[in-house]
Amino acid sequence: MSDYETVRYAQDDRVAIITINRPEAMNSFNTELRRDLLAAFRRAAGDESVRAVVLTGEGRSFSAGADLKGSLSTTRPVKQQLQEEYRPVFECIATMRQPVIAAVGGSAAGIGMSYALACDLVIMGDSAFMLSPFTTISLVPDGGLNWLLVHQLGYRRAFQLSVEAERIPAARCVELGLANRAVPADRLLDEALAWAKSLAERAPLSIAATKRAMRHAASGSWASTFDVEAPLQDGLKNSEDCAEGVAAFFEKRKPDFKGR
Repeated sequence: MSDYETVRYAQDDRVAIITINRPEAMNSFNTELRRDLLAAFRRAAGDESVRAVVLTGEGRSFSAGADLKGSLSTTRPVKQQLQEEYRPVFECIATMRQPVIAAVGGSAAGIGMSYALACDLVIMGDSAFMLSPFTTISLVPDGGLNWLLVHQLGYRRAFQLSVEAERIPAARCVELGLANRAVPADRLLDEALAWAKSLAERAPLSIAATKRAMRHAASGSWASTFDVEAPLQDGLKNSEDCAEGVAAFFEKRKPDFKGR
């Protein structure tokens, strides 16, 4: 069931499925979508029954980016929109304990590309593509896209892809490390859901700790990352799930993780 105007929220077993639902506007972002997406992610983050999240788009596009009609008609500074309406969603994705899989069909363009790359994992339909088109309308990549691309690709390749507004097909995204997998377009959601369910079977405390440590490592030093790992490991070592995982290993059975 969904309680939102521009987003559908559903749960399949222990997986939350968040669907951007403005297909008539190619799932472009307006004020309502920014508000609804944040509410949906906060709902998933706070639900103990949710162990993984899939973010996808309705129709033929993951998201075409910002709704330019709405953006041009407002007098509100865009920097305020970015900081107050966009940024909280990115921060929720980064800090929530559950892994988030972006299931990208069609185009992930502009800040839609930012949302896809902000997720922990990315799976794309084989006909999908990513695009940073900002220079074609005299804007700068936003939503943290500069950081995401430079860290993933290095400065020169990131700069070229952005200033030339190069359309990056799914197979190339996998090759560059922007996506993890490319699958037949008609199997995209099924494959994403199966992947999410497989992650939901794994130790949730361990996944949350690994996400926290690796998110820190993306911009932290080796020493500071070591300092993050040590207390996380200490807490996990004393958890019920660790005892269950060790027992299951020696008993040659599948572990039953409870998240405690």
